[in-house]
Order: sequence, then C-alpha cells, then structure tokens
Amino acid sequence: MSQIAMNYRSSHIGQNLSNSDKADVILRNGRCYTVNPKQPWVEALAIKDGRILALGSNADMDVYVDSQTRQVDLKSRFAMPGLYDMHTHPDLALAPSYAGYLDVGIEDPTPQQIADAVLDYAETHPDKEWIFGQYFVHFHFKRAGIEPDRHWLDRLVPDRPVAIHDRSWGCILVNSKALELAGISADTPDPGNGYIERDSLTGEPTGILVDGAYALIHAAMPPVPAHALQRAYREAIHYQTSCGVVGSKYVHVCEHRLNALKTIDDAGDMTMRVEAAISWQDDIFPVKRRWQLLAGERHYYRSARLNANAVKFHFDGTHGSRSSYLSTPWPGESQWRGALNMTPEHITDMVVDLDRRGIRVIAHCVGDGASDIFLDAVAEARRRNGYRDGISVKHQCAHSTVLLDENLPRFAELNVIAEFSPVGWLPEPYARAREVMGRERFDRMYNFKGVLDHGGIAVMGTDWPVSNINPWVGFEAMITRQNPWFENEDTFHGEPLSVEEAIRVMTLNGAVSMGLEEQAGSLEVGKSADVIVLDRNVFEVEARGNIHNTQVDLTFLEGRLMWDREAELADILSPHWSDCPPDFYSKQNAGDALR
Repeated sequence: MSQIAMNYRSSHIGQNLSNSDKADVILRNGRCYTVNPKQPWVEALAIKDGRILALGSNADMDVYVDSQTRQVDLKSRFAMPGLYDMHTHPDLALAPSYAGYLDVGIEDPTPQQIADAVLDYAETHPDKEWIFGQYFVHFHFKRAGIEPDRHWLDRLVPDRPVAIHDRSWGCILVNSKALELAGISADTPDPGNGYIERDSLTGEPTGILVDGAYALIHAAMPPVPAHALQRAYREAIHYQTSCGVVGSKYVHVCEHRLNALKTIDDAGDMTMRVEAAISWQDDIFPVKRRWQLLAGERHYYRSARLNANAVKFHFDGTHGSRSSYLSTPWPGESQWRGALNMTPEHITDMVVDLDRRGIRVIAHCVGDGASDIFLDAVAEARRRNGYRDGISVKHQCAHSTVLLDENLPRFAELNVIAEFSPVGWLPEPYARAREVMGRERFDRMYNFKGVLDHGGIAVMGTDWPVSNINPWVGFEAMITRQNPWFENEDTFHGEPLSVEEAIRVMTLNGAVSMGLEEQAGSLEVGKSADVIVLDRNVFEVEARGNIHNTQVDLTFLEGRLMWDREAELADILSPHWSDCPPDFYSKQNAGDALR
C-alpha cells in the first residue's frame, strides 16, 4: 500500500449516514482552490459516483468514510479544478508526420533548412507521389529577401508535387506540379473563403494559396489515413490529460476525424471531454458529408465525453498573410482591409440558422473587422430567435486577436465567448511579424482583461500547432504578459491578469464555453469531481519562469484517476495514464523554449 493512501476503519465514523452517503474517494491534506467565491479554499473533498459529495476541513470528511472509502493524502500540495483548452488541432499537428509526410522538424525553419528537408525527403521517399508536410515561415523568407513561390520549389523538385504548410496554417506553398494536378491555373476562380496569389501581370498562380484556397490542393491528395488520425488524437488526449486538461475543443473536423475520435471514445481512451467543431467550408480539407452531419448525423458520435454540436468558420485570414479583416485599411494601404471569406449577409443568415437549431458557431476572427461583423450577426440571431441569458447558445469568437474597444461590452451583452488564441503571443519567435497590422492594433492584442472587466467570458485556446500545446505556457503569459523563456524580451502589450483571473479563465470559463458550468469548472458539491494536483502552488511561486514549468501530479475526471505522474496511486486507484506522454517537441531545435 502506498504511503499516501490511508485506510480508515469506520466502525463508529459516519454512523448517522447511510451507505449511499459514504465517499468512494477522499482527498485530504491539500491546499485546494475551488473557484467558488463562497468557499474558495478547502483542505479536503469527498467524491461519490464521480461527483463532489462534500468539501471542507480534514475533520469534516471523517463522517463520509467507511471500509470501502479510498483516501489520498495530498501532502499539502496545491489542487484546483481541471483546465480547459478551447481551441486546438491535434490532427493538423501530428497526423501528417504519423502518415509519413514531410516534417521539417524545426519550429521556425530558415529557407535553407526547408530546402534541405525537401531534398532529403524526396531522396528517401521515392515512392511517395506527393511531398507534403510542414512548415515554412513566410516571415523568414521575407527577412532573407527570398520570395516563397512555385519557382523556388520547382528548383528543388520539378517533377513531383510539393506542398508545404505555413507555420500559422494561413496559407500553403506549392510547386508547379502540385498546381497542375489540382487543376489550378490563371483561369481558376478564387474560392469564396480564400484566394490564390497571382502574378500581377499574367494572372498565373504564384504558388501561394491563402486560407480556404489551399483546400483545392488537399482535394487533389489522398485523405490522411485513419490510423494516423487515431494516433494523433489519442496521443494529444494523453498529453493534454497529463497537463491537467479535462475539456478541449478540436476545431475543424470532417467525417474521417469524427470516426477517429469515436474509435478512441469507444475504446475508453477519451480521458477528457471533447467538443468537435465541423468545418462549414472546405477551409483546410474537403468535408464530403458536411450537410448530413449538420442535418443530424453528428448526434451519432455523441457520448458523455464527445459531442459534435459545433461548427467552425473562417471569417477572415491571418496577419502574416495580411488577410485578416480589419475595420480600417491596413497600414500603407488606401483600401485593402484584408479578406472576408463570406459576405456579411452569408454570415448573418448562417449564424441565425445555426443558432435556431442550437448549434454553436466557432468563428475564426483575427481582425477587428471580422469580430465586429460576427457580433452583429449574433445580435441579429438574438433578435430573431429570442434571447435568455444562460439558455441561448454560447457562440465563440475564435482567436479574438484584435478587438475594437467599443465591442468589449458586447461579449457579455450577447452571451458570446471571447477565445484568445494562440496562448503564446510572445513565446512564438515570429510574433513580432504581427506588428504589420500597425502599432495601435498591436498594442491591444489579446485583450483578456478588457473582456473580463466588462463582465464577459474569456477563455484560452492553444491553437496547437500554431503555438505550444502546453496550457501552462499560456497560463503564465496571461499573468506576466512576458515571454516565459527569454528574459531579455520586453513585456508584451496589454494588461496582465491576476492569478485568480487566469485560473477562472482556464477553468470555470472553459466549462461555460462548453455549456458545462452547472456540472463542472469549479469544485462545488454536486459538480463533477474534475480535480488536478500540482507540484507547485501557483499563488506562491514567482509567475515569471515558473508557472509554465508546472507539472501535474494527478488528474481526476468525474472522480476517476486519469493521470498519475509518479504512479503513486497505482495500487489503489488504477490510473488510466501513468506512462510518460509523447514528447511532441523532441525533434525541434528551439531548446528550452519548447519544453
């Protein structure tokens, strides 16, 4: 028996309670922060049938003990509710590598490193029809004075199709052979949700396809194999659970990805709650059964841990490609405000229709113009469909990279979730490339504080693979507004959050955004016993340089031990995961900045 597991006889303890009131598990001797202002701190809590039976002092728990109760001594460690990552893409991060596609293996590769990787892959994979993978960084090409286009790739590999995703997933770089196989020429019209970069004189494609336009390339390729998707999702779930995540949103899914998630769920490996958002358009890959899924087929995948009752949209593009939609023209431009992937009328009718059917809209809005149009559409949905706080569908403004100050109160007024993503606004080495939007906008990026101060719900999404999947990186950066790794970096602009505010963003607000606030997100009697135990007290350590290194010792979901870092409870609670999670960054060369 482990030393931290204590057995108590109950011949006289709890004699006034029935057996049904006895706890299955009791966590004692902790410093537990509940996120419940009426009872913010407790020493111990009792769990019964996956829910919290009682909270209080160590002595308060004695009445809930019988001979079957398993007790855990937390040894004064800090505990809190589980975390929520409200935007991530495990399939985009991992499946290409697991399918044997090109992986440059460097977080921010130079053009020469990309060239070396492409040539090496071409030589070692002569059987692969397509040379497809990740990543290139637009910013680094520009800094090197190189134009990333099909001609650059043609000089490397002229006779096989090559396609490489941009680090931000805002565009794809392809060679002439890939354009030929996809049937893309000067006569190909731009899709409504993206565009094809063209030579200003000839109209010929340059080899850069922005936003939804690169789905034209994916449509010409074989789909990602099922085994690669299943492995990607399973390993991501394992990793997120080891970081204390109990709820996540996997945005942009198709029928193949939903089938992979259901396979994992049916096997019992879904150790957190997942909301999967179906792609409205072919933004990244083709979704062949979109209309069947939206008509009701999505309910086939529903379980206690998995649902697909959300739809993901790309309203605009990214800052790196200057395609995010701004409220005024881009710096140096007289008219160009970026690309809006749908007309405002399309957006409004779609939001109203999905709202009426109770389907959550998760809208990619990077520019302040895109989020403004989205909030207008939600306002119209509330007008037409009626609105009752707490009952209406909580739609989600994804990324919310730049918001108009006058829109900050509207998130609370319209019951819209403001999701800020990626979490690593400064940790990513190319973050400064976003200064292209202008100093005034750059200074108000990722305005968590503004939304919270106006009574709105703000949540965090890692947006992995765009930034680090470890949620504690963003947790620290929310509090410090500084790069966790590089001490010489300036403080990032914007107001920091307090530890209490950051915890609420990462816990209860996440539960709200998944419609689970009555069931989870805080430690309260009757709620799901979603508890994580840490190796440090985030209230007591110096935030800068410490919180991002937080280790989660134990993760409980619905009272079940899902993660046990040191296998300390293996003999009494049988954790689902106790082996080391995958190291997604082992190949990359960013050193401590990614570990």
